[in-house]
Amino acid sequence: MLKIAYSEIYKYRLPEGHRFPMLKYELIPEQLLYEGTVNEDNFFHPGQLSRKQLLSTHTSEYLDKLDTLSLSRKEERNIGFPVRQDLVERGKYISHGTYECASIALKTGISMNIAGGTHHAFADKGEGFCLYNDMALASKLIRKEKKVDQILFVDLDVHQGNGNAAIFKDEPKVFTFSMHGEKNYPLRKETSDLDIGLPDKIEDKNYLRLLTETLDKLMMKVQPNLIFFQAGVDVLATDKLGRLGLTLEGCKERDRIVMRMALRDQVPLVIVMGGGYSEKMTDLVTAHSNTFRSAQEIYF
Repeated sequence: MLKIAYSEIYKYRLPEGHRFPMLKYELIPEQLLYEGTVNEDNFFHPGQLSRKQLLSTHTSEYLDKLDTLSLSRKEERNIGFPVRQDLVERGKYISHGTYECASIALKTGISMNIAGGTHHAFADKGEGFCLYNDMALASKLIRKEKKVDQILFVDLDVHQGNGNAAIFKDEPKVFTFSMHGEKNYPLRKETSDLDIGLPDKIEDKNYLRLLTETLDKLMMKVQPNLIFFQAGVDVLATDKLGRLGLTLEGCKERDRIVMRMALRDQVPLVIVMGGGYSEKMTDLVTAHSNTFRSAQEIYF
């Protein structure tokens, strides 16, 4: 059975008019339940990471600033929204969800988080709507338990996973691969183990060919025991922040390429949702829901 991390605490509201579409975290599970792709038994409600667990990735000074809501105005601007206590606590649950997904995937082959993919968070700061780095936290915790040796990050959000790259720059056991818009945020890119910067307006055919060729080579080179897939749907042509040219069907096929290769090589797969900023909420929910639909079809 496909197990999906989700909790009521994932829901929250930012000030009216804020461009970050938080409503998707409510609508995606509702849509999946309504259409019968999943039922309530597919969802599990994650716990909350402890401070000791958070310190596996983040600095004590940064955690103190979050817990006491004492970030500077510049630090909040870099994050992109006002930091409130409920958002700080929410991030701890979402990160624990990704960590639990990793343990589940090692047993069942795949697990997914309705949220997560907060790849812009560094060890000592947040950026780009990201407070904690859930993928980094889950990777460090699962490796500390000696459950896996080699991890591969497949980050296909339109924005480079700069936090991931910085956190794991000296860690050979976590290979960071980011395929993103070359001219998109962040302006100053970090150096992943493999970065592929894409031109504006790239369409399905060229994108999918490049991904297939690259990922096939990486699976042989890295030989991972676990994959974290950041499945942001801001690669869509309809995305307000994306600048690429993928269709809904192209984005769906992107996800299926990653799933098929992971299944082919029998590598457990954790999928986190990442970004998505399409004008029409229907495009956004459809694109994210397609990821879950594909997982059910390919794995179960």
